[in-house]
Amino acid sequence: MKALKLVAIAVGVVVLTSCGSTNTTEKAATSKNGEKPDAATLIQQMDTNKDGKLSIEEVQGPLKNDFDKIDTDDDGFLSLEELKNAPVPERRSGGPGQGGRPNGGR
Repeated sequence: MKALKLVAIAVGVVVLTSCGSTNTTEKAATSKNGEKPDAATLIQQMDTNKDGKLSIEEVQGPLKNDFDKIDTDDDGFLSLEELKNAPVPERRSGGPGQGGRPNGGR
């Protein structure tokens, strides 16, 4: 019975540890100073196969959601030029200073 408890605890620790890990694509949406990265930085951080462009499998978040809008030449990849010319994602309502509590909750 004691061994079964130890095994259960060990499995729990492994599961929790693996769930808490992050990969490079999850971290890619930030730059060193916390601002949104430029197009070249996005490619550098997200381009896992190092081909100089981003496939839908390599991107996450707003880039993945708007992939078809940004891929203006419909080749299935986002180039540096396409990322530079990409439309700025619209802010969702309910964010800081937008809806919600008056004065952003201050």
